[in-house]
Amino acid sequence: MSVELEEFEQQEETVFLAETEIANQNKAENDETNELNSKISELSKRGYQLLKENDVENAINSFKEILTLEENNNYALVGLGDSERKQNNLHEAIKYYNECLTYHPSNNYALFGLADCYKALNQYQKAITIWEQYLTHDNRNITVLTRVADAYRKTRDFKKSKDLYLKVLDMEQNNAYALIGLGHLHYDFKEYKDALYYWTRMFEINRDKLDIRILTSIGNCHRKLKTFDQGIYYFNKALEMDPINFYALFGVADCYRGMNQQYRSIEYWNKILDLDPNNKVIMTRIGDAYRNTGDYKSATDYYNRALNIDFDIYAALGLALICKGEGKYDEAADRLSSLIKNDPKNYRLYIDLADCYIRTNQKQNAIDILESFQKQGIRSTAIADLLDKLKNNKPLF
Repeated sequence: MSVELEEFEQQEETVFLAETEIANQNKAENDETNELNSKISELSKRGYQLLKENDVENAINSFKEILTLEENNNYALVGLGDSERKQNNLHEAIKYYNECLTYHPSNNYALFGLADCYKALNQYQKAITIWEQYLTHDNRNITVLTRVADAYRKTRDFKKSKDLYLKVLDMEQNNAYALIGLGHLHYDFKEYKDALYYWTRMFEINRDKLDIRILTSIGNCHRKLKTFDQGIYYFNKALEMDPINFYALFGVADCYRGMNQQYRSIEYWNKILDLDPNNKVIMTRIGDAYRNTGDYKSATDYYNRALNIDFDIYAALGLALICKGEGKYDEAADRLSSLIKNDPKNYRLYIDLADCYIRTNQKQNAIDILESFQKQGIRSTAIADLLDKLKNNKPLF
């Protein structure tokens, strides 16, 4: 064999051995990387399983172990954020989500968790900004769209909220969150017929698995629309599911009040009082019901029970109105004047006080007290109408 051939073969062997060594090194590195990724994946799955089982402490340990293997790992940082959020440690959760987004700016899970934290803190504008950032990556995510719509509702941006809810319904026509959200949106803006439409749709779709809150929401729409008999129907259906549901009991009682069936309303107010004996609002409602039946003694008892717990302007007003009902106009006027000092923007107090003055032939005092309300720059049709009648000697009744 020639020297040149021998040298060439030696060079080839050297190259082969070098390439083999590199390949073996790459394989070892790949194996090591695969093993690391496998361990991280296993720890992440374990962490979330523990979170699902409410074992937050061990879940945190799993996520922190990932960080010992790979600093700034996105699974670990999001997992730690989720763990803190589950414990309602929202500010700690925000730190972890923000840390994740520092190294992984497009991580949707961190964006989602961060926005939910701000929502829970009632920082809706911040939540909206982050959710909209999320939507740049996934603009058809129904869960996020409904959350943004809900946040806009909380900030009272009717149009943006409605547009997003309707967009969701275009994508999924019976989406529960959108139907419920639209109901709340219209209810918040006192559009009770529209709210009733969406909640009734929800009711029709889910007759077999009704949520009691849908029943009480429909009942409340009927209560606001003064279709009291229909309201009672839905509140009673709610009571079939939960006989001590506060909102259903309150709704039935208030519907009977609206129908002027005072003793039926007292029956349901008392059911609430049995469950919550120190509820001064309910005591005042019972006082109002007895006052409207002319039973001033029982009414006075309930008003005083409410006032013994804490000051309640409506209980105090009830006592003043009893004085009026008994013809004690001077005492009623003193009580009402005192209440106006506590609540100077309550137009009803001025109307009742003016009425006391009218009944005791103190017309100018009546005019003066009504004008003092107007000087606050608050508009009231009832105040304006009564003033017009007094100043122009028009019939009052």
